[in-house]
Amino acid sequence: MNVYDSDRMADVLAPEGYARTDDADDADLVILNTCHIREKAAEKVYSELGRLRRKDGPVIAVAGCVAQAEGEEVLRRAPNVDLVVGPQTYHRLPQLLRDAARKRGVVDTDFPAETKFGDMPPPALGGPAAFLTIQEGCDKFCAFCVVPYTRGAEYSRPGDEVIEEARGLVAAGAREITLLGQNVNAYHGCDDGLAGLIRMLDEIDGLDRIRYTTSHPRDMSDALIAAHAEIPSLMPYLHLPVQSGSDGILKRMNRQHAAADYEEIIVRIRAARPDIALSSDFIVGHPGESDADFEETLALIERVRYAQAYSFKYSPRPGTPAAEADDQVPEPVKAERLARLQELLNRHQLEFNDQFVGRDMAVLLDRAGRRDGQLAGRSPYNQAVHVTFSGAEEARAFLGRIVTVRIAEAKPNSLSGTPVVDPAMEGAA
Repeated sequence: MNVYDSDRMADVLAPEGYARTDDADDADLVILNTCHIREKAAEKVYSELGRLRRKDGPVIAVAGCVAQAEGEEVLRRAPNVDLVVGPQTYHRLPQLLRDAARKRGVVDTDFPAETKFGDMPPPALGGPAAFLTIQEGCDKFCAFCVVPYTRGAEYSRPGDEVIEEARGLVAAGAREITLLGQNVNAYHGCDDGLAGLIRMLDEIDGLDRIRYTTSHPRDMSDALIAAHAEIPSLMPYLHLPVQSGSDGILKRMNRQHAAADYEEIIVRIRAARPDIALSSDFIVGHPGESDADFEETLALIERVRYAQAYSFKYSPRPGTPAAEADDQVPEPVKAERLARLQELLNRHQLEFNDQFVGRDMAVLLDRAGRRDGQLAGRSPYNQAVHVTFSGAEEARAFLGRIVTVRIAEAKPNSLSGTPVVDPAMEGAA
C-alpha cells in the first residue's frame, strides 16, 4: 500500500513540475513515506532524516503512518523536516508545499470527510504488474496494532471508481492487478463485496491476473471462497494472517476468532481451490505468550503448511492496549522463539517450492533480473521466479509477457528456470 501511495504522490506532484529521481542528493524535494507497524520501521525514519540533514538541502516531507501517529513529534525530533502529512491528506501536497515554503513545520494529519481518491489524477505510471488500493482503514482493533489509529475507520472505494482506475492501468500495460487494503476482504463498495468486484474486474479485456491482500479471517465470505473456485484470473494465492495458534493469545490480541475457526476457513478454501498457496503473518512474544502458547503456534503451522509467511517479534506500539500489558515477554525469549518459528516456516516454504522443479509454469515477467539476459516475475502462486534467456536482446522481447517457464532450481525464496519458447515468438527479438 505504501508503494501505491508513493506512486500516487508522484502523480499529484507531476502537474507542479516534479519528476522522480533515484538520487536524494539531486532532489529538490524528498518525501519519506513511512510505516509505523513496528518500532524498527519507525526508528529507521529518524535515522534517514539524520542522514538528510545538511545545509541548503532539499525540502523534506514525512508522509504515511509515522507522520499520522507522531505529528508534531516528528518536527521536534527532526528540525530539518519542512512538512508532515498523513496518509489521508497527501492529495493536498501541492498546497501544503506552498504553505511550507512560507512557514517551515507544516503538519496536516486530518481525516477529511471527503476521501483523497476523488481529488487525484489518474495513475501516470504503467507496468505489467500494478497495485490498486480499494479499501483503507480497520475496525478490528487488534490489541497490538496501530492501523486503526493511523489509517482510520474502514472505507471502501465505490466499485465503478475502482473499475475505471483498473481500466486505466490495463490500458497503460498492466496484465496483473493486486487489490490492496488493510482489510481488503472487508471491501463493500459494490454488490457482493470483494467477490463481486473481482467478477467485474475479470471482465476487463487484457487483465489476465487478479490478486488481493491483506485479508482478515472474519471477512472471508462464502462468495469470496467461491470466487477462488470459479474465476481463473484470480490467482491461486491467499494471504490470510492468523498471528498465533493459541486461543488464549488470540483472545489477548482481540483477533475475534479461534484457531479452529481459522483452520476451518483453510479447509474450505482448499476444497474450493486445491492447489492454492497459503501465506500468513505470525507474531511471537505477544504479551502473556507462554511456552505452551508458542508450541500451539508451531503445531498450527505444521497442520496448515504455508507456502510463504511473514514473522516478527512483538513490538510494543504506543497507544495500543498490548503495549500497556505488565506481562511483556523478554527479548531473548522472543528472539529464540522467532528463530525456531522461522526455521519451520522456511523448511515448509522450500518444500513447497521444491515440488515445481522440472515442471512448467506461467510467469508474468515484469522486471529486469540482476544479470544480463535475465528477467524476473511472479508465478501464479506468488513465488519470485528468475528466468534466464539466451541474451539481453531476447529477454527484452519477453518483458511484460506471461511466459511458460521450465523450473530448474528451487530456493527458499525463489525459483529459477528457462523459457519454453512459443514458436510464434521465435525471432521476435
